[in-house]
Amino acid sequence: MGDPKLQDQMRRIVTDFNAGRHEQARLLCEEALGRTADDPALNHLMAALLFAKGEISGARIHIHASLAVRTDNASAQLLAGRLARAARDFDEALSHLSRAAALAPDAAVLVERARTLDEADDRMRALEAWRQVTLADPLSAEAAGRLGRMLFEDGMPADAAPLLERAVNGDAPASAWFDLALVRQDLHDHVGAAAAYRKALEIRPDDAEAAVNLGVALQETGDMDAAMKAYRSAYEQRATTFGIIAMALTSAPHGKLWIDRETLKGLLGG
Repeated sequence: MGDPKLQDQMRRIVTDFNAGRHEQARLLCEEALGRTADDPALNHLMAALLFAKGEISGARIHIHASLAVRTDNASAQLLAGRLARAARDFDEALSHLSRAAALAPDAAVLVERARTLDEADDRMRALEAWRQVTLADPLSAEAAGRLGRMLFEDGMPADAAPLLERAVNGDAPASAWFDLALVRQDLHDHVGAAAAYRKALEIRPDDAEAAVNLGVALQETGDMDAAMKAYRSAYEQRATTFGIIAMALTSAPHGKLWIDRETLKGLLGG
């Protein structure tokens, strides 16, 4: 790293990459590696460039080359963990992440560890890992959303609700609003559930399941006109929702008994 020419070339690589000139950055990196193949920083950069292009196996070769020279680099260990997770090599991913955490404890490492345990289907450890992320970074919408969803699945909607409320702050995905709606519905807050389903549908208008659930929530509030509008939208998106809609219309407190299925299909627009 003492070579001024190499340092300048690395700055150009980073500048090109950040400006979206990925192929140019890659060519510069390859040129530099042709002269200094074992440079850990260059190999780290190449690994990051290849990772951005989805070339996981090549990226892993370069990050391992970087770590062979500079094993105590926390950011390289973190990238190695991310690459191993992308390759579904979960044991190696967790090993790299443990090393990264020992070198430089950071919320990003905790997040990556939680994601890895999640993908490895190690549910109990994943739940605890996401809990640790929420403590380390209370503003992490991802951690709040994931932990809230897991607590809801474990039958604890009251514990899940405040986490999912936190998860929808800012630019939240449709899935976060959907999960919040499910929890509100489970807690019998049907007005709140309907509002959350509507937010989910604003983001993902073709979500037939959200439209059906919106209809159920509105039906629970007694707003049958709005409920039927939601059901129609769901049926238009996916005709197979008919059975669920028919069941909801006959079983909810404000529903009706439909003997003629074809009449109901006509009302839904089918």
